[in-house]
Amino acid sequence: MQAQAGSRDSYAAMEARSDVLPDPLGQREAEFIAARDSLYMASVTADGWPYVQHRGGPAGFLRQLGANRIGFADFRGNRQYMSAGNVAEEDRVALILVDYPARRRLKLIGHASRIAVSEDPETVLALMPEGYSAIPEGAFVINVVAFDWNCPQHITPRWTAQDIANMQRSGEWPQI
Repeated sequence: MQAQAGSRDSYAAMEARSDVLPDPLGQREAEFIAARDSLYMASVTADGWPYVQHRGGPAGFLRQLGANRIGFADFRGNRQYMSAGNVAEEDRVALILVDYPARRRLKLIGHASRIAVSEDPETVLALMPEGYSAIPEGAFVINVVAFDWNCPQHITPRWTAQDIANMQRSGEWPQI
């Protein structure tokens, strides 16, 4: 399909680079990751079905732990443990992080592991956002093997209640 659409050459060059060590996450990616308050994580079931889950917390809940390592605390939720179970069987994941007001999106793929509180309480607690009252049951740590900034063309701008309150206070409204 890429050849038919005329985009194959640029993506072939990207694939060739992926055969060597992954590009480290840079300052741009680090700042974007640190500002997010939610993400979507796709994992794969043992029988090959994709599964996508939303994860959230205060801005900065997703942390960069090294040049190509990120992590976040796994807060108690609906207690289905789908992503945790999937990662135990197949560690490949994809994450999509979106800045809706700025219409920017970062896609990350990598290998994930889930750490239970009982296995490594220090790491789990280190990934807990300060002052956040959620109960951590573990943490996900992802070794990023590739990332890509996606086209903003079809991202609908969205604002949080706090964003709107700040705009009302300042009188500054974005151009849409």
